[in-house]
Amino acid sequence: MPDALVVVESPAKARTINKILGKDFKVMASMGHVRDLPKKELGIDVTNGFKPIYRTIRDRNKFVRELRAASRSAGRLILATDPDREGEAIAWHVAEALKRVSDAQRVMFNEITERAVREAVANPSRIDLKKVDAQQARRVLDRLVGYKVSPLLWKTVHGGLSAGRVQSVALRLICDREAAIDAFVPEEYWTVDVKLKREDTVPFKARLFRLRGKKLEVRNRTEVDAILSDLLELAVGPSSQPDDAGVATAPPGSGYRIVDVKRKEQRRNPAPPFITSTLQQEASRRLRFTARRTMQVAQQLYEGVEVRSAAESGTETTGLITYMRTDSTRIATDALSSARDYIRQRFGDAYLPARERTYRKGKGAQDAHEAIRPTDPQRLPEVVQAQLSADQAKLYRLIWDRFIACQMASAVFNRTAVDIHAGEYEFRATGSELKFDGFTALYTEGKDNESEQAETRLPDGLKKGDVLKMMSLLPEQHFTKPPARFSEATLVKELESREIGRPSTYAQIISTLQDRDYTERKSGRFVPTDLGRTVNGILVQAFPDVFNVDFTARMEDELDQVENGQAGWVKVVEDFYGPFARDLERAEGQRRELKASLQEETDKICEKCGKVFVIKWGRNGRFLACSGFPECRNTHPLEASEPERSDEVCEKCGSEMAIRTGRNGRFLACSGYPTCKNTRSISTGVPCPQEECNGQLKERSSRRGKTFFGCGNYPACTYASWDRPLNRPCPMCDGPFLAEHAGRNSRTSFRCLKCRHTMPVPEEEKA
Repeated sequence: MPDALVVVESPAKARTINKILGKDFKVMASMGHVRDLPKKELGIDVTNGFKPIYRTIRDRNKFVRELRAASRSAGRLILATDPDREGEAIAWHVAEALKRVSDAQRVMFNEITERAVREAVANPSRIDLKKVDAQQARRVLDRLVGYKVSPLLWKTVHGGLSAGRVQSVALRLICDREAAIDAFVPEEYWTVDVKLKREDTVPFKARLFRLRGKKLEVRNRTEVDAILSDLLELAVGPSSQPDDAGVATAPPGSGYRIVDVKRKEQRRNPAPPFITSTLQQEASRRLRFTARRTMQVAQQLYEGVEVRSAAESGTETTGLITYMRTDSTRIATDALSSARDYIRQRFGDAYLPARERTYRKGKGAQDAHEAIRPTDPQRLPEVVQAQLSADQAKLYRLIWDRFIACQMASAVFNRTAVDIHAGEYEFRATGSELKFDGFTALYTEGKDNESEQAETRLPDGLKKGDVLKMMSLLPEQHFTKPPARFSEATLVKELESREIGRPSTYAQIISTLQDRDYTERKSGRFVPTDLGRTVNGILVQAFPDVFNVDFTARMEDELDQVENGQAGWVKVVEDFYGPFARDLERAEGQRRELKASLQEETDKICEKCGKVFVIKWGRNGRFLACSGFPECRNTHPLEASEPERSDEVCEKCGSEMAIRTGRNGRFLACSGYPTCKNTRSISTGVPCPQEECNGQLKERSSRRGKTFFGCGNYPACTYASWDRPLNRPCPMCDGPFLAEHAGRNSRTSFRCLKCRHTMPVPEEEKA
């Protein structure tokens, strides 16, 4: 009979801890919460201090009975749930269900290794009720918003919609960004580069940036032509003019002279070790993982994986990374020493700083746990790769590289800036050369946006007073760009910088927005759907405070105060509920006006009563309805735009087929509708690449509405690709077609799906 009962959340964690502790301990997995607020009612006594009404979750009843039986026969109850608010709340609920709050022992592992587990079990503590209160306050606030606001959406838009205290603020960020993009008016501007060379050097480029000591902004072609004329005259005299393409070439002249050369050494320090938010961002940039996928894989690495033992005499189950929900960059002393030993051994002393690197605590960081790092830095990714899944190996490599790199020497660059004068015009050329690679020998951080103009190396030996020859002038027209839509990485970064939610909740927030069809992805960026815009408009109009970005950030701060014992959870909920209840009452009184604000009048006339059609919302989206409702109930589907013409002909009636858009994406429909209701998938005209298949690839739509291309002979042939096929052969092999591939940073290229050859999109096709 075991001496102690240990309760954790997941079976994987249970297996790892059970192997470590042995037969004297019985380890059981709760599979998350065992108690929660009831599903079909509010479950909060608003008039009695917001007392929550907890009930055992239906599918956890059997487990709770088994837990009670095991608890009766065990002397010690050890609660080893995750070391965060949610884990603390799960531990408290288990203790409450077992009626053992008074003697329950709480242990926490920052890493699930034999040393850490045995040390924690030997030094238990008590449940932290302040953390439980903070989680309880969040749960109550979220339930109040969800159960009070969602019905307003059902009555105003249609049933089945939901609102969330933090989720809806994230939606507002996406909608506000889209509104800024819609309102954006591009402005023209020009850059003027000049290609120069000294007699004994290769040519290099410099950019015009000042005139008479003041920053120069060139806004139109007229200004450019005047500048080009001046620059040509300075170089070769007044006779030369730029050609029709705007590129001026001329014999060498002597109007360009170097007036200053600045050389300096610049150091670039490594990025800190990962915290939850930066791990999600970097996994999105480098691995194309969603936040949810990142956290799922990180959980697996934390809870334990069977790998080769240190003695190589067998295998052991151990956690490979420290706890993945953290806001701290703090690193344990033994991990620092191990990392430094590895750096010295593999790279040499030149790559090792004189002392360990420490990183400043971020704003609002709780600093309860270490940074995310390998539990044993000497366990190399290439050694454990064979025992890991593909996703686990990729994420472990990313975490390991980042951690080791954060303790390496800085990279050193030689930066050169050359100022050049031509009359009253001033140019600058910048160059960069890597002098010492430092941490970049192992790892460099990904970028959200690539630099438009990469720095290059300048010729050696340039010095003040050098006279340069002008080879050509290179004016280029540009237009200002609207703000970029959020990618998963930049949305996480924005949520973190605005202090909205917590990094551990970002994955759920983003998933909910997509699952509810409030947002969709286009080229890896979030775009609000019509439904998302509508829901956001109603929530912002009806609850200007609750779904305000700054208000939500303040609520997070108050929840932190509850956890720190600086505020009572009931007082925090009371302060929120008063204004919220008033807003809710006002919104209910304005429900008819809110619903009317969603209707859009059209120029279409009802064929039954002669009144105009309006656009309304229903469960299946927007539709045309007669404004004479309820007397006239005539409705029609809403076409988002005039159907696109096609070259296809209806095989049933001979009419032209049109491209229309429905709930499941684009399709071909007979233009003779409603007389002829024939429809079919859109064919690409590209043959299926599968051998012995004579089908053609057709445009189809996934369950989430994402377009893909599959064989028309499905289900006999299951070939499918996300890349749009192009009816042109691969120039490198005998592949039958290329495909349009959207890569990182939303850049499109042509790629052969047979030999994987990739080529840029030809200039004439980019438009």
